[in-house]
Amino acid sequence: MTDQALDLGGPDRADAVRSGRGDRFFGRQRELKSLHADIEHAGLDTLAGRKAARARVLLIAGRPGSGRTALAEELARQLADRYPDGVLRVRLAEPGGRPVPLEEAARHLLGDLGVASPPGAGDDELTELVRDALAVRRALLLVDEAHDAEHVDLLLPDNPDCLVVAVSDGPLTGIPGVRPCTVGGMDAKAAIELLTAFTGEVRITVDPQAAEAVAEECGGLPAALVLVGGWLAARPGASVADAAKRLRALPDDGEQPRGVRPLARAFRLVYESLPQPAARILRLLALAPAGFADAHTASALAGCSVVAARTTLGGLAELGLLHTAGDGFEVPGCLAPLLRALYEVSDRPAEVQLARARMLERTVRRLQACRAVTEPEGSPARKKLAGLPRALRFTSVGEADAWLRAHRPALLASARLAVDDGELDTLARRLVAALVRALAAHQGTEAAAPDLYGLHRLVLDVAERRGLHRERAAALLNLADLDARTGRTEDALTRYRAALDAGRAANDPYATGRAMESVGGAYQELGDWQRAADWYGRALAQRQARGEQADAARLYGRLGTAHTYAGRYGEALRSWRAAAAGYRRLGDVPAQARALSEVARVQEYAGRPEESLHTCREAVEWARRAGDVRLQAALQLRLADTLDRLGDPAAARLHRLTAERLLGTEASTYEIRSGLEED
Repeated sequence: MTDQALDLGGPDRADAVRSGRGDRFFGRQRELKSLHADIEHAGLDTLAGRKAARARVLLIAGRPGSGRTALAEELARQLADRYPDGVLRVRLAEPGGRPVPLEEAARHLLGDLGVASPPGAGDDELTELVRDALAVRRALLLVDEAHDAEHVDLLLPDNPDCLVVAVSDGPLTGIPGVRPCTVGGMDAKAAIELLTAFTGEVRITVDPQAAEAVAEECGGLPAALVLVGGWLAARPGASVADAAKRLRALPDDGEQPRGVRPLARAFRLVYESLPQPAARILRLLALAPAGFADAHTASALAGCSVVAARTTLGGLAELGLLHTAGDGFEVPGCLAPLLRALYEVSDRPAEVQLARARMLERTVRRLQACRAVTEPEGSPARKKLAGLPRALRFTSVGEADAWLRAHRPALLASARLAVDDGELDTLARRLVAALVRALAAHQGTEAAAPDLYGLHRLVLDVAERRGLHRERAAALLNLADLDARTGRTEDALTRYRAALDAGRAANDPYATGRAMESVGGAYQELGDWQRAADWYGRALAQRQARGEQADAARLYGRLGTAHTYAGRYGEALRSWRAAAAGYRRLGDVPAQARALSEVARVQEYAGRPEESLHTCREAVEWARRAGDVRLQAALQLRLADTLDRLGDPAAARLHRLTAERLLGTEASTYEIRSGLEED
C-alpha cells in the first residue's frame, strides 16, 4: 500500500474531501517526491547534458477513485510558482469515459491561452495552434482522463520550459521518456485520517480496529472511503464497526474488475440507504451531459419540482455521491459506470428515454429564456418569456450570460448526445437551434463562430440521417458561410454547390437562390470573374421570376462588380445602372446613391472622365438626400481626382476642402477614400 493524497483544507474538512479543494494535503509524499525528482530526470530520448526538445511529461496512472487527480492537482499547486504563465487544465474524457472531442479540448485550451480559434478548423490545425501558443510560454498543462496517448502527444509543445502532467488509467505508450507514477490504495493511517474528517475523532478512537477494517474493506480507495465516511457522517449514532459489518455483508460483483469491487461495495452501502426518490434521481444523473447536473437537469430527469431536486442534490453531495461544481454538481467519474449499470437494470428503456426527452425539453426552454431576455421590453420574445414558470426565467441579461458561459460545455455535450441518440431527432434539432440563437444573442456571431460551426455540423448530421433536404441546405449554407469567412473558399464552394442540390431537392427557392448567389461569390473570391458573373446571372433570373425586386437590385450590383473586375466595362455599366434603377423604384435612396457612385467609378475605368464627372455629381446629390455624409465626402474626393485628370486643379482643390469639411479635419484623405472603396 502507498500513501494517499487527500485534500482536507477549508472550513469544512469533510466538504473539502468531497470537493477536492482546500489548503491541506495528506499523504502521497513518496509519490510527490518521485514526481519532483522525475521533472529533473533526463528523458530517454535526450543526449546527456542537454534539455529535451519537447515538454517533459509526467504520468500519474491509477484506477478511477484512487485519488490520481487529487495528486496531480497537489503537484500542480506545488509547482505553480515555477510556471509564471499559469496552470492550464483540460480533460479528454467525460465522467463515465466518453471521449471529449479533441477539437473541443484544443479550443478550451486556446480560450484559456487567449488565442482565437478559427471556426471549422480541424484537430491538426487547432492542436498546432495550442503547441505554438505554448512554445513561447512557461506553463504547466494538466491533462486529466488522458485515455489516448496520441491526443496527448498532439498537445505537447516543442518547449522544454513547459511541463505536462497527465492523468490516466494506465501507461501512455507512444510518448517517449514517460515513466508512470502508479497510484494504488492508501495505507491504514491515511485511511483513518480520511474517515476522521467525516466522523470526528471520538468514533475512531473508541474502535481503531473497526476503522482499520473499514480501510481494508474499501481496498484503501479514497473514493470508497469518502462514501463510507459520508454514510457515517449522516448517522451520528452509527459506529465505525457498523459500517465495517455492513461492508463485509455486501457481496462482490463478480463481473467487476477486482480493483473496482471495494468501491462498488461502498457505493452499494450508500445507495441502498437512500430513499427511493433520491435513488432514482441519482441513477438518472448518469444521463446528465458531461456529467454535470443542476437542479433543473435533475428536476427534468426525475419529473419532480426544482426545489425538491435542489434539496436532493445537496443531500447526495453530502454523502459524497456528487461533487460541487459551480452552481451545480458533477457526477464523479468513478461512479458514472455504476450509475449507468443501475438504471439499465432498474428502469425500463421507455422510462429512461422519457427522462432524457424531459431533460432536453427543459434545456430548450432554458435556452429560449436565455435568448429572450436579450430582446427589447414589449417584444414578442419578452412576452413569451413572461409566460414561462418563474424557475425557468432569467432576471437580467447578465444572469443569463453568466449561466450560458458556465453551462456551455454541458450544453454542447447535450447537443452532441441528442444527435448521437438518433431517436430524439426533433428535440435534437430544437435544442441545436435554441443553442445557436442563444450563443449568437449573447456572444455575437463572430465570437460564437467556432461553437456555431460545430452545431451546424450536428444539424447537417440529423438532416442527412432523416433525409431533410431543407434543413440540409440551411446547414450547408451556414457552414459554407463560415468557411468563406475564414478563407477556406474552396471548401465553401463545395458546400454551396451541395446546398444548391439540397435546395432543389426540397423545392426551396430561397435556398437555391441563396446558394447560386453564394457560388458566384466564391468564384469571385477565387478570381474567376466569368464563372462569378454566370452564377450571379442565374441567381438574378430566379429573383426576377419571383418578383423579388430588392434582391434583384442587389444582384445587379454584384454582377456589375464581377464585370468590372473582369474589365468588361460595358456590361458593368449596364448592370450598375440597372441596380440604380431598381433601388430608385424601391425608394432606397442610400443604395441608389451607392450604385450611381459605382457607375461613375466604371466610367472612370473605361476612360470616360466627362461622363464620370456628371454621374458623380448626380451621386453626390442622392447621397446628400440620403444623409450619407461619408459617401458624400468620398464622392467629393472622386470628383477632385477626375477634375485633376481633366486639368482643373482649382476645382479639384475645392472638392477636397468640401470632403474635409464634411467629415472633419481629423479624417484623413486615405480614410475617406477607403470609405468609398468599402461602399
